[in-house]
Amino acid sequence: MTETEDNVETETFRRLERLRELRIEHRDLDDVIHRLQMDLYINEVQLRRLKKRKLLLKDQISRLESELIPDLNA
Repeated sequence: MTETEDNVETETFRRLERLRELRIEHRDLDDVIHRLQMDLYINEVQLRRLKKRKLLLKDQISRLESELIPDLNA
């Protein structure tokens, strides 16, 4: 294996690991948001921040997935 191929594999592994971490965080945030919404004394500001963070994570996940999946039109 050449050094270039090794670097590509290392970078791909790093991106896959980051994708896994983002998905876990996204899922965890979903659980927290769900529990907060069931609370009678909900903190709307906190809930909004969590939802915004969840959306940012979703965007990061989508971007990373598109980088990892080769362009079908290429």
